[in-house]
Amino acid sequence: MDLIWERPEPRGRTVVPIDRGRIVAAAVALADAEGLSGLSMRKVAAELQVSPMRLYGYVATKEELLDLMADQVYGEIAGALGGASGGESVSGWEAVLRTIAVTTRDCALRHEWFVELIGGRPHLGPNALDVMEATASALASALGPDGEDRLMAALGVFNAYLVGAVRNEVTELRQSRETGTDETQWRASVGGYLGRRIATGRYPTMRRVLEGAEGDATETFDSEVEIIIRGVTRTE
Repeated sequence: MDLIWERPEPRGRTVVPIDRGRIVAAAVALADAEGLSGLSMRKVAAELQVSPMRLYGYVATKEELLDLMADQVYGEIAGALGGASGGESVSGWEAVLRTIAVTTRDCALRHEWFVELIGGRPHLGPNALDVMEATASALASALGPDGEDRLMAALGVFNAYLVGAVRNEVTELRQSRETGTDETQWRASVGGYLGRRIATGRYPTMRRVLEGAEGDATETFDSEVEIIIRGVTRTE
C-alpha cells in the first residue's frame, strides 16, 4: 500500500462534501478538546456528519490519521519559518533554530496531544520533512564544511532537547489540571523536606540549582534553547 502522502483521495460528488483536510481538521479539534484518548474514527465521522466507513476511503487506519494530524502541526511550525505560506522567510541559522524551537513549544502547548506523537521514529509527511530540512540546513550552516561529521549528532541533540522539554512542560500542565496542584503549590508541599535535606550540606550544587529554579517558563525555555544552540553549533 502506498503511504498516505502519495495516495490520491477518492473522487466523486457526494451529498456531504468530505476530504482529508476536513477529516484532519475535525480530528485535531477533537484531540485538542479531549486528548488522543478521546479520539476515534467514529467521533470524527460524527463531527463531519458522515458514516465512519466514509472516512476509510480517505484514511485507511487511525495511525494514518495520527500521521496526518502530526503533519498539520508541523505545518504550523514550517509556516513560522516563512516562505510561500508564511510571508517573509526567517533568515540566518540562529534565527531558524530559535524559531523552530519556540514554535514547536507553542504548538505543543496549543495541541498537547502532539507530544505523544513525537520523539520516536521521525514523521515523514511533507511539513515534517520541511521542518527537518530547515533544522538540518541551519545546523549545517553553523557547523560549516569542516563540521559535516558532527551534523547528525548536532541534529540528534537539538531534537532530543526539544522533544524532552516540551514533553516535560505539557506533562506538568496535565498533572496540575488533574491534581489541582500547580507548580507553586507542589514546591510548597515539598519545600520543608528539601530544605532539611539541603541543610545537611550534602547537596551544595543542587542548592544553587534550586535557588535559581523559580522563574517564568518561557524565559527558562528560551535560556535553555540558547545553551543548546551554542553547544551543538560550537566549532573547534
